[in-house]
Amino acid sequence: MALTFKERFKHNLFLWFFGLTKVRMILFCRPKIVDITDEKVVLYIPLNRQTRNHIKSMYIGTMTVGADLVTGLTAMLSIRRSKRKIILIFKDLNATFLKRAEGDTYFTCNDVKKIESAVRKVIASKDRVNINIPIIATVPEKCGTESVAEFNITLSMKEY
Repeated sequence: MALTFKERFKHNLFLWFFGLTKVRMILFCRPKIVDITDEKVVLYIPLNRQTRNHIKSMYIGTMTVGADLVTGLTAMLSIRRSKRKIILIFKDLNATFLKRAEGDTYFTCNDVKKIESAVRKVIASKDRVNINIPIIATVPEKCGTESVAEFNITLSMKEY
């Protein structure tokens, strides 16, 4: 089920506030949530003067923020639904850049259920749980559905 305008606005407002108060780089990149469903979370970062490099493609740091953010947002939503205090950190990040991102870049996490399962496992076991999450970056206006980058992020979660 796609987000309503009100839900999208609420999530984007949270993202803006989180960027303003916690991680300024998020605010600087100006990400927007496109969709949140039971299967996937999609957000995009616009290519603009702040996010592009000298060859007019998206800066590597901006792309890393997008991958980090889509994964972290997916996990934060699952943690919020559990109403438990769970600490989330990123253990590692691997990236493969396939093409230059020469437009607004969409970051997609298709492993919502895997993250929700890991949150349940953390609650049940009280132990640290590590999961590897793949992220796909696309530029639909230039490359259609073809990936411009692929990321693998290891999330590490433990109940506080």
